[in-house]
Amino acid sequence: MSNSKRITTFFITSGLLTSTIALAAEPLAEVVIDNPTNFQRIDEVVTLRLVDLGIEVGDPAVDEIVAKMDGDPIRVQAWDANGDGAEESLSLLLDLEKSGTKTVELEVETDSLPKFAPRTQAEISHKVDGEWQGREYIGGHFENVQKMDTPPEHTDHSWYIRYEGPGWESDKVGYRFYLDWRNGFDIFGKLTDEMVLQGVGQDGFDSYHEESDWGMDILKVGSALGSGGYGLWVDGAAERISDTEGLSYEILENGPVLSQFRATYRGWQGSDQPKMDLVADLSIQAGSRVTWVRLETSEPAGPLCAGLVKHEGVEVITGDTDITGEAFTYLATWGPQSLDGSDLGMAILVRKKDLAKFAEDELNELAVFKKRVRGVDYGFLAAWAKEPNGITSRDEFVRYLDQLVERLTIAQRVDIYSELGRAEKAGELVAEKALYWTKRMGDSILARRGDTLAHEQYDPEANRFAKWSYTTGLISKAVHDLGVATGEESYLEWAENVISSYVSPYGEVATYSYESFNIDQINSGKMLLELFEMTGEDRYRVAADHLRKQLEEHPRTKNGAFWHKKRYPWQVWLDGVYMGIPFMVAYEQAFNDSKKVAEAVHEFVVCEEELRDPETGLYWHAWDESRQQIWADPETGRSQYFWGRGLGWFAMALVDTLEMLPVNSEESELLKPILQDLAAALVAVQDEEKGVWYQILDRPDAVGNYTESSASSMFTYMLAKGVNHGWLDERYGDAAKKAFSGMIKEFVRPHPDGTASLSHICLVAGLGFGRDGSYEYYMSEPVVENDPKGIGPFLMAGLEVTALLEEK
Repeated sequence: MSNSKRITTFFITSGLLTSTIALAAEPLAEVVIDNPTNFQRIDEVVTLRLVDLGIEVGDPAVDEIVAKMDGDPIRVQAWDANGDGAEESLSLLLDLEKSGTKTVELEVETDSLPKFAPRTQAEISHKVDGEWQGREYIGGHFENVQKMDTPPEHTDHSWYIRYEGPGWESDKVGYRFYLDWRNGFDIFGKLTDEMVLQGVGQDGFDSYHEESDWGMDILKVGSALGSGGYGLWVDGAAERISDTEGLSYEILENGPVLSQFRATYRGWQGSDQPKMDLVADLSIQAGSRVTWVRLETSEPAGPLCAGLVKHEGVEVITGDTDITGEAFTYLATWGPQSLDGSDLGMAILVRKKDLAKFAEDELNELAVFKKRVRGVDYGFLAAWAKEPNGITSRDEFVRYLDQLVERLTIAQRVDIYSELGRAEKAGELVAEKALYWTKRMGDSILARRGDTLAHEQYDPEANRFAKWSYTTGLISKAVHDLGVATGEESYLEWAENVISSYVSPYGEVATYSYESFNIDQINSGKMLLELFEMTGEDRYRVAADHLRKQLEEHPRTKNGAFWHKKRYPWQVWLDGVYMGIPFMVAYEQAFNDSKKVAEAVHEFVVCEEELRDPETGLYWHAWDESRQQIWADPETGRSQYFWGRGLGWFAMALVDTLEMLPVNSEESELLKPILQDLAAALVAVQDEEKGVWYQILDRPDAVGNYTESSASSMFTYMLAKGVNHGWLDERYGDAAKKAFSGMIKEFVRPHPDGTASLSHICLVAGLGFGRDGSYEYYMSEPVVENDPKGIGPFLMAGLEVTALLEEK
């Protein structure tokens, strides 16, 4: 932290803060938050990584961070969001006006800190000073504890744990967890927004079954999973997680933004699976009805499921499932299912990618999850009609759920400008600075990733075992190119180790599927050619032969362009040009006397004919020759929008292919005007202030649209490489330098340990299978950090911009 201080005095009269406080503050970061939806978001939680703010994990300063908006403190909380035992995240609580922007100043205070009235809590209380008599605990009194192991004597109605398990609540609703063989969740309906659990069950163990001033227990769970409880899906029914060697409980958080607890099942023996441990982290946020659940198993398990207890006369409601995999949907029930006969809504919230199916058994309505290597995340909620200003009808409940899943699916847009970043990024862009940030990002990849992308390794970012994919080749090629440019062996070794792990001594490629005719799987073949040239090992040539054979037999449109995949018939995507064409050209030149180079280059011609907009010069994302896809215009077959990264793939493919072609060859002369027209079109939609490009290129002011780093990196790479090779004139070099400066300022987040992250990366975007190509769809895909689709092009752009600057 800097030694500079500044003093701020403020007076708050909201009832949350009621005193004048003099604070000595060190600036930490400015955070700009955009609401990407056309509705107000009350009690929005924005979660940031501490390292992106310039704070090391474990730094005691995290407990002294104050957040201010318009000069007034707002709720902020450092906590362990990923469950690894160390606080690594910081969450803010604020209100966002529809389509509005808020700026939050983060400071480290060295004096008094703001105090806020609690809006969540988690607790567990058990008896002491009594004794066990069989299955019952007799005498004693309740004491709250931070953690506990469930005694072997404890079972249902043992009178040992107050209200039979841990409880947690927000100002909207409370829940409890049966900490015994039932493993079900119950609901405390609330008639107040005050915290109430501390008094529940103190004046008689079953008193909460009757309505009181604060509310009551409102759900009959019986032998079901209750409201959002989890289990194992076995032979068409939910199996409770009850056969364990031990169960412990620990409160992890009781803070101004959220509360969290952990249940650990040791030696869980489920049907048809090995004995393992299961850790369940549950949290609730201020102003929210939702409990978030993260289930992690020590071994692959499942399928797991979550359930809602069945009741007579209750309607079952399901959300939309014809959606993208990262989008949320829900399973819900509504009707007179509370113990007092009033209406109650319950719901399970799940990402489409994690959902195997909605199902039911005798006792439960169920969401069955797909098997995952390390468990699953989901949410559940309850809405009681008697809540103050609560939800009182079925239609209102559905509207609430639909808006909630939209809010969850389309996350806030967050820009972070840390003091650490401002200091480290200062100065004009010169070659040394461009190379510095390129190498720093490359070093960060090696430090973060290790061997997690190699065959048979677990990839924690994808939550699956690593496989042969276009991103594996993309990041490996970028790191390899960094090694070639700098001469540093660590980069070359890392790239070689990743790719070689998939290639057997006989040239078979592990996890590669020829039969799928997926052009994405061709991209990593460029690294096979690099490694063959470097090492001379024949296995790389044989592996490349397999990929070339796929292209030889790959289905095509009538005008000769490759289908994107066999399961995407008659479709040409801009993405696919990068995946297949540079490899095909390189292979033909290396092993086939360039016989089919013209055939490969023809792909660009088809894309220009079918996908280029004559008015803007931009290209639509995809074309369906059959005009059958939901996203395709019935007359042209084109998709609706100019998606940044889709065009970025095409842009990189252009310059990479041109680089391999003989100077002034027929194919080279064919591609140069395509490149020049595209360069002009891209500069026309480059953001004048920031120098970067948007997710949807021609709609910078549309609600939810954001500056996107993978597309910006790709366009920068194209422009700089085009100038470096003389295909583009000098004005495009100025655009490339402006873009790279903008990327460093807007997207690069330096960390205190010397690593750095790249933000604002669209995780994925495609078409079909729930992806309708609408503007809302492109906004709904998650925006992440450090994905290979952004990091790889950033490294490539950095090398080209460095070369561009060295020329001056």
